[in-house]
Amino acid sequence: MKDFNKFLSQLKITNATLDYFSDFEKAENNVSKISMKLNQLNFLIGKHNLKECIEELFEENPKCFEVLNILIAVRDSKKTFCIISENEYVTLDFYLHCPEKIYDYMKKTGLEELFKNKKIKNLEDYVFGIEVGLDTNARKNRGGAQMSKIVEEFFKKYNINYTDQVSTKKKLELRTLGVDTKIFDYVINTEKKTYLIEVNFYSAGGSKLNEIARSYNNLASKINALNDFEFVWITDGQGWKTAKNKLEEAYINIPRVYNLTTLSEFLIEIK
Repeated sequence: MKDFNKFLSQLKITNATLDYFSDFEKAENNVSKISMKLNQLNFLIGKHNLKECIEELFEENPKCFEVLNILIAVRDSKKTFCIISENEYVTLDFYLHCPEKIYDYMKKTGLEELFKNKKIKNLEDYVFGIEVGLDTNARKNRGGAQMSKIVEEFFKKYNINYTDQVSTKKKLELRTLGVDTKIFDYVINTEKKTYLIEVNFYSAGGSKLNEIARSYNNLASKINALNDFEFVWITDGQGWKTAKNKLEEAYINIPRVYNLTTLSEFLIEIK
């Protein structure tokens, strides 16, 4: 008999290893793409006549100012808006195409003081730090990738043959799931059944989890109604404790819901 409270108690605090927190290679690659422009902007560091120096540098190479947005930790200057009057909004890119507006941009963002007082020593080093900070937004994706890596290690340990990232377009029987194409994380084919598998990990809660549990509950009912197919959900993480009611509902209704503690039971069975 399934025991939801036991399942809930087994959920792990995290699946993060030390390489989860920062992707230094990605940060370095991002900096290298704009390093020439950053080095040209280094000319402005320590200049007290910043306005005149901007004009001089702009005449030499106006394109180097295209990267000013990253100095305030903004990825895309063409999609980021700011207000300049009560009813007027512009993108940051508005400021980057003439010396007067560039100086206004640096003054109002606070970059002027940082440059004049040499609080920034080298823009490549400075932007590398910004890139590392911005990359923390990608941690959720790395958490999902880490969960997939762990699950694949389980498959290999139990000598389970699997295929990853399988589209419903490849299986005619799955057209009944709807017009939208669905990509399953893994598919395991056995003599008796084909198992369609979704994998995720949530260390933090949120309203999204209720919708995920609800959608998988619905998906499982459609898949399990098909001959020779069965839905499997492998999930973990204590974020589920904030959405335990919907998780319990899915856990009861979906025959095959596993966490990292119980996953081996499923693999032993199908092996």
